[in-house]
Amino acid sequence: MHALLAKIEMRLPIIQAPMAGVSTPAMAAAVSNAGGLGSLGLGSSEPEAARGMIAAFRKLSSGPLNANLFCHTPARPDEARDKRWIDALRPAFAAHGSQPPAALREIYRSFVEDDGMLAMLLQERPRVVSFHFGLPSRERVAALKDAGIVLLATATTLEEARIIDAAGIDGIVAQGYEAGGHRGIFNPDIDDAIGTLALVRIITAEGGVRTPVVAAGGIMDGAGIAAAMKLGAVAAQLGTAFIDCPESSADAGYRAALRGPSAHHTIITRAVSGRPARCLANRFTQLGESLSGAEVPAYPLAYDAGKALNAAAKGKGEFGYGAQWAGQGAPLCRSLPASELVRVLASEAAQAGCEMAV
Repeated sequence: MHALLAKIEMRLPIIQAPMAGVSTPAMAAAVSNAGGLGSLGLGSSEPEAARGMIAAFRKLSSGPLNANLFCHTPARPDEARDKRWIDALRPAFAAHGSQPPAALREIYRSFVEDDGMLAMLLQERPRVVSFHFGLPSRERVAALKDAGIVLLATATTLEEARIIDAAGIDGIVAQGYEAGGHRGIFNPDIDDAIGTLALVRIITAEGGVRTPVVAAGGIMDGAGIAAAMKLGAVAAQLGTAFIDCPESSADAGYRAALRGPSAHHTIITRAVSGRPARCLANRFTQLGESLSGAEVPAYPLAYDAGKALNAAAKGKGEFGYGAQWAGQGAPLCRSLPASELVRVLASEAAQAGCEMAV
């Protein structure tokens, strides 16, 4: 068992990814109770709502919890650009008997400037706090570490991994291009699109990075976990693998798409939220491709329109405009309770030659 996992109090090198809008306290608790690390995506929540989710987890588990935050550059509205995007989406809204929002709002506040979220975390002290889209200030990192919280952060390149290493973060989540959901790239306009196994090996084999690495992206079974660990990762983070668990908050349309042909055709798109993210091929990704020449507003301004369009379409029985995030391993998804899935993953990894602590 690696020292990082022991510090977190994990018995198995399996992390359930913190999928905002999909992961739930029940899912996170089931994973932690089974020996892994359960996670909650709190980047889309206000501090008090996030506190409530942590409390709900703690009613179900005394195990470790990973609270994930978004560290994107705060969005700045551009009235002309935002209006052009709203007008581009207007026909899709009209097709579902609705109107787009008159203006776009910053629906998610970045942790880099959210003092209320920092104060809540310092009070609640989840075992782990993780960062996506970059890092907060050194002062925020120091405050969390001084509170005894273990810190993780996403890297998609060696350069980002080195920044995380230099910041004194405890673990690097190496997110490959296969991963579902939002790319963790620090700069949304630059993506080297490195695959998971190559990225893990580059970071762990390249001199100068001392921080342990967690592999993320395209890992769906124990064989994938074992492969990543043989290349130097100390654990694996799986997201798509947990979407169809009964504890997930994915809706019926999302689950049906995950089980259908779209699972074989995931696409990176900015159209849904304003940042690159891997999604099941659906009506929204098709719309995004048709609007490829249009300038998409910054994250999360574009997400304001994306969520409104999804709500309008769902009201008419159309689920294809949802943020149906999924990785390239989606066809391997299994409909198992989260705790059972963790046990199956651990057994498969052991059979593939990976040492599992139980």
